[in-house]
Amino acid sequence: MKSAILLSAVIPSALGATIYLAGDSTMAKGGTGSGTAGWGEYVTPYTSLTVSNQAVAGRSARSYTREGRFDAIAAVVQSGDWVIIEFGHNDGGSLTPTDNGRTDCSGTGSETCSTTYDGVAETVLTFPAYVENATKVFKAKGANVIISSQTPNNPWETGTFTYAPSRFVGYAQVAAAAAGVPYVDHGAYVADQFQTLGLTAVDAYFPLDHTHTSPTGASVVAQAFFKAVVCGDVALKSSLTTTSFPGSCL
Repeated sequence: MKSAILLSAVIPSALGATIYLAGDSTMAKGGTGSGTAGWGEYVTPYTSLTVSNQAVAGRSARSYTREGRFDAIAAVVQSGDWVIIEFGHNDGGSLTPTDNGRTDCSGTGSETCSTTYDGVAETVLTFPAYVENATKVFKAKGANVIISSQTPNNPWETGTFTYAPSRFVGYAQVAAAAAGVPYVDHGAYVADQFQTLGLTAVDAYFPLDHTHTSPTGASVVAQAFFKAVVCGDVALKSSLTTTSFPGSCL
């Protein structure tokens, strides 16, 4: 039943290539509520391709995998489609003494951890392993994959600009290199824009907490992603309706 529900939510385009978005609440439709929105809802204005936002709040690379959500995309993805993978906000923490079902095994390679989640024994992989495994499946079907670093928390939260990328930013780069697909440092490009926009403007983008943006903030975050795509000369740029986005190439 779970697989049927997931598959019904993924509708491939009959008109051409589709961009599938796989991520957490910072990308998802509706964000976490309370005036927030995920940046995946602001991709459509900048591309001629169909966009299928399959991001889900509260998910990590591990839980997205365990719930069959990568598999659901793989079941419908077609040659020439794009899949953008961006996780990190929910992947930290510890497996002990209580496993929240989201935490990945420590490491950057083939390390594994054993746990029991929700009464079921589970072998937990590293963050790069989950992302690489999904990427290999998509590539085998002829799809293009971009692995993107997580968006930053409000870097103006203390009143002084500070951007300190989490370890999952580096892990995303490791995964992209291992899988042989483009890496987009989304976090760095968002941080660069947030620094330019300043304290007052950026604080207003975070109406709920320091992680989830308002619709206006989400639009800025989406444009920062495409700025990184253009600057990185990623092939997706040929499907953009414009290559003019705020900011400089990093």
